Amino acid sequence: MGSPMETARSYPEIGRAKVSMSPLRTLLLAILAGMFIALAGVGATFGNVYGNKIVGAAVFPAGLAMVIIAGSELFTGNCLLIIPALEKAITVRQMLRNWALVYAGNLIGAVLIAAMTVGGGTFDSVYDTVIATAAAKAALPLPAALLRGILCNILVCLAVWMAMAAKNVTGKIAGLYFPIFLFVLCGFEHSVANMFYLPAGVFAAARCGVSAENLTVYTMCIGNLLPVTLGNIIGGCAVGLVYRTVYLREK
Repeated sequence: MGSPMETARSYPEIGRAKVSMSPLRTLLLAILAGMFIALAGVGATFGNVYGNKIVGAAVFPAGLAMVIIAGSELFTGNCLLIIPALEKAITVRQMLRNWALVYAGNLIGAVLIAAMTVGGGTFDSVYDTVIATAAAKAALPLPAALLRGILCNILVCLAVWMAMAAKNVTGKIAGLYFPIFLFVLCGFEHSVANMFYLPAGVFAAARCGVSAENLTVYTMCIGNLLPVTLGNIIGGCAVGLVYRTVYLREK
C-alpha cells in the first residue's frame, strides 16, 4: 500500500496523462464510466426493492470498481484534477475541458443504459420504484441537492484516493468500497448516478403509461443535476485542496 504522501505526489503526473488523451479517447472512456455507474444503479435498484437500503448500498460500489479496475473516466473522480492544476502540471483550461468532455460522455453512457434497461423491460416489475426514485430526486430543494452533492463527492474522491493507494485489484476494491457504500446509504447525490436515475424514471413512466408530471427538463436539469453537479465539484475540489495543502505545498 502506498502512503498518502506517495498518492499525492503521483497525482500531478496522473492528471497530466488524463488531459493529454485525445478527445475521442477521453469521450469513449467517459461513456464507459457513465455506463458502469448506471449499471450499478440498476443493481442497486433491485437491491433496494428485494432487500433493503443496505443491500442497495452494498451493491452500488460495483460501479466505481468497474470504473477504476476496467479503466474509464468519471467526472466526479476527475474533480481531483484540481491538484495538478494548482501544482501547474496542467492548466485550468485543460482541467475544465476535461471536466466538460467527461461530463458529456458520462451523460451519454448513463442515458444509454437507462434507455436499454427500460426498453428491454428490466424494470417492468419495479417500475413504480424507478419512477418514485426519479421523482424524489427531482423534487429535492436546491440547498439540499447542493449539500448532498458536496457530501457525496467528498466520499467519492476519498474512495478514488484510497483505491489509488493500493497496489493490487483486491486492495483497490477494498479501498473504494466503504466510502461509496456510505454515500449511497446516507442518500447523498451523485451527478453521474442521477444521469441514469432521472431518465430511467421518465422512460419507465412512458413505457408503463404512468404520469410523471414533475419529471420535466427543468426539474431534472435545473432542479437536480445543476446543484448536484456544483456540489460534486465543491466536494471533490475540497478533498483535492486539503491533500494538496497537507502533502504538496512547500512549508
